[in-house]
Amino acid sequence: MAVVVAPFLMFLCFSIFTTPSYSQSRMLNTAYYQKTCPKFEQIMQDTTTNKQINSPTTAAAALRLFFHDCLVEGCDASVLISSTAFAKAERDADINLSLPGDGFDVVVRAKTALELACPGVVSCSDILAVAVRNLVTMMGGPYYTVKLGRRDGLVSRASRVEGNLPRPTMSMDQIIKIFTSRGFTVQEMVALTGAHTIGFSHCKEFSSNIYNYSKNAQSDPSYNPRFAQALRDACADYHNNPTLSVFNDVMTPNKFDNKYFDNLPKGLGILSSDRGLVSDQRTRPFAETYAKDQNAFFEAFARAMEKLSLYGVKTGKRGQIRRRCDAFN
Repeated sequence: MAVVVAPFLMFLCFSIFTTPSYSQSRMLNTAYYQKTCPKFEQIMQDTTTNKQINSPTTAAAALRLFFHDCLVEGCDASVLISSTAFAKAERDADINLSLPGDGFDVVVRAKTALELACPGVVSCSDILAVAVRNLVTMMGGPYYTVKLGRRDGLVSRASRVEGNLPRPTMSMDQIIKIFTSRGFTVQEMVALTGAHTIGFSHCKEFSSNIYNYSKNAQSDPSYNPRFAQALRDACADYHNNPTLSVFNDVMTPNKFDNKYFDNLPKGLGILSSDRGLVSDQRTRPFAETYAKDQNAFFEAFARAMEKLSLYGVKTGKRGQIRRRCDAFN
């Protein structure tokens, strides 16, 4: 069996990393800053640890920021760019307006410290990738390898965002297409969605599912009824306070674990796209596996994050090392 499988796996790996979206990733390696910025790992660890301790929402914020960065132009820190009078950047696209500030802030803090230690050496895209890995691990999640040497992108346009990021209102067909069109399998998509084990969703994102859902039901019947009522109570003032939000994982919101998947068949998924993972026959087997086996989820999540972190990276003249993460040089 091994004789048959191994060549296939070799072909699969070769085909993935020679496609345009992954071709530049071959230039990356884990020791990229060993000589040019030997304190890189320590500075990153110190910065992410301090930020998470002082602002416990940082891990979830950075993780979401990373997804929103990578799925649009690739993992090139294009989402960090601020808009100007002449150009509306990614971060000001409608779906990105709710990105929490802590995700941006941890990158800025790390960049400031690294510019003092080794000016003009470390990219913002590498900082974001490593910060997310460190924060996931801090929250109890799996450690995974992050290769280094990304350059920061030269393009950031709000017009390129819509349709390239999953929305809670999308059908499972649409969400799956976003990932498969980028070379990810359905299993990898489900594993990456497990990032919802930490973080929160704004009430406005799911209000239509808990208030006046239909003529016969106040809420979507796929919710646990008591949970739906609790959501209505928690979100009662969301019209006046658009920042109102609830945890994605109501059981262990501050721990990176598999409880998110365990909640779904019980009707405790916040977003319709969450609950869809156990109602769609393509995703349900993976969601059920991860609900039963945290190690299986961690392993799948780690491999999928390693793959995501290499998607659409820029090297050489395709990018730059920004002096400030929110502006092109």
